[in-house]
Amino acid sequence: MKMSIGGKKCDASDGTKLEVRNPANGKLVDTVPAATSADVEEALIHAREGLKVWSAVPLHERARILGDFARSAEGFRKEIGALVCSEMGKAIGEAEGEVDSVISLFGGYAEKAKHLYGITMPVGGDKGMENDLFMTVREPLGVVVCIVPFNWPVDLFAHKVAPALVMGNSVIVKPALSNPLACIRLVELLHGCGVPANALQVLTGSGAKLGAMLSASPKIDAISFTGSTAVGIEIAKAAAANLTRVFLELGGNDPFIVFEDADLEEAADDLVRSRVTNAGQTCCATKRIIVQESVRDKLAALLVERLRAVKTGAPDDRSTKLSCVVGEGAAKEVEAQIAQTVAEGARCILGGKRKGAYLDATVLVDVTPNMGIAKDLEVFGAVFPFISFRTEEEAIQIANASQYGLQGGIMTRDYPQALRIAMRLQCGGVVINGTGMYRSPEMPFGGYKKSGIGREGISRTLEELSQEKTIILKNILKA
Repeated sequence: MKMSIGGKKCDASDGTKLEVRNPANGKLVDTVPAATSADVEEALIHAREGLKVWSAVPLHERARILGDFARSAEGFRKEIGALVCSEMGKAIGEAEGEVDSVISLFGGYAEKAKHLYGITMPVGGDKGMENDLFMTVREPLGVVVCIVPFNWPVDLFAHKVAPALVMGNSVIVKPALSNPLACIRLVELLHGCGVPANALQVLTGSGAKLGAMLSASPKIDAISFTGSTAVGIEIAKAAAANLTRVFLELGGNDPFIVFEDADLEEAADDLVRSRVTNAGQTCCATKRIIVQESVRDKLAALLVERLRAVKTGAPDDRSTKLSCVVGEGAAKEVEAQIAQTVAEGARCILGGKRKGAYLDATVLVDVTPNMGIAKDLEVFGAVFPFISFRTEEEAIQIANASQYGLQGGIMTRDYPQALRIAMRLQCGGVVINGTGMYRSPEMPFGGYKKSGIGREGISRTLEELSQEKTIILKNILKA
């Protein structure tokens, strides 16, 4: 596959290509260009021109084009799903499910944009302004760089590209180096539905190299990035020189607080769904199980029972529930994190083994609040660390001890207690009677602390990816 720059499918200017391999079997899937600084600069020049063209298209027409794309998504569900499955090793059912998100998100953002109303201010609210009328309108931000992560490439492509385009911005997509193919194909399909080629481009290559060049460029107006906290900080630093807006959805070490009165069967089921989905590679998946001491062993036993029944297998097998992670390097990192936690004193009662890019579901008990995994060690794999507590206050302290604050979950039958704790958790979202692995298309999604800046979701992103202008009709009411 090739990049899309200024309406042309092109290789890198120096001809360098990168391999995309299936992590499940190591086979070559395709090659993509490794964009150079000259390629980046060319794309930026086209993006400025594309902004003029696309922002001049009436909102209803932009919404129609994106709505047409959403309605056509069912037709490419299997194609895109197969690409995601092969290039990142995601289980095929989950990969195709991401295309369902495209339908919801592109359609939802397109419809919402037509109902994004301005406001008028009270007439005569200030002395000397009795005859003036104030109103607000929304305008594009400009050129928006959308940096898409590897773990949910299609879903997060839609969350970034759909609102940016419908608000009249020009977009440059930078997909993950490991799995860019589905994003490239989505760009091609959007062009086919009527999005101008210079208003939507895609660059492939090293995230560190391209991200640094794009973030520092005065030719861009905003960056929407999902990825690690460390990279997000570097992007923010580079963007600060030009006061470029940044929207950052970063890391998480999400807590799931389980009290002794909870339905433990339901808690165990939710934990499996949260951490087995996408092989545990989800920012808002439960990564710390904070469970009341009196029921810790029972919940751990229920979880182990369920995990033993989870089928691990090839991503293209429709019966597979736990597939490989994105690459052997990623699997080795999780393996090292498990070993570190055991060296700190935890006990592994299930799993802990790796073969290539495959990791067994792993349950760790006797994890204490001072261990890395209980605070800031974000593990991107199906790993379940159990941290016990006695009192409500202790549970809150453990949950809030992390530098992250994306989402959290609380399991209890005591709703006043659940609401009381939810108000005190330092995170962007709290699920009561469920894990924090929850995201609807509409909800504002984002975190506190080092989990990011800004919110994504149909109810919020259109405002973030546009700018508000106030128009004053001075003396318009004067007789």
